[in-house]
Amino acid sequence: MNTRLVWIPAYIGVGSNLQDPERQVREALALLAELADSRLIAQSALYRNPPMGPADQPDYVNAVAGLLTRQEPEALLRSLQALEQRLGRIRKVGDRWGPRIIDLDLLVYGSLQLDVPGLNLPHPGIFERNFVLLPLCDIAPALEVPGQGIVAAMAAGVERTGLQRL
Repeated sequence: MNTRLVWIPAYIGVGSNLQDPERQVREALALLAELADSRLIAQSALYRNPPMGPADQPDYVNAVAGLLTRQEPEALLRSLQALEQRLGRIRKVGDRWGPRIIDLDLLVYGSLQLDVPGLNLPHPGIFERNFVLLPLCDIAPALEVPGQGIVAAMAAGVERTGLQRL
């Protein structure tokens, strides 16, 4: 049982490019609302974008969810990974930017800066990924990403080519 009383804002990147990606992202967003000791408080629009990794894969659909959670960051990450597995994701060595049914990334956890094996907070790629910044800007434009800046300011400077709001 979680005895933590403080609710921490956390932001989750959601992405898919396999097996009807729009449906996969919507289902993941719905399941995020069911996480223990957490409340889904916001979700962005969905965005279609070309893959970041190998180009010989389908386009991605991405979104960002905002939660209030009482889970510790490592526990929240484990919850996200369990949700990925429930939705059919099979993690393989070397699939860093390959196609996937679902991908859930813990982007920001309050004002925490953390660098431990398997978990970096805030997520190190936020400031350079339009498919993260623009959905995040939909729901939290004034958010200060620890060590990186204000979301709206970062989003204003990111390239939008290839990104399509659905």
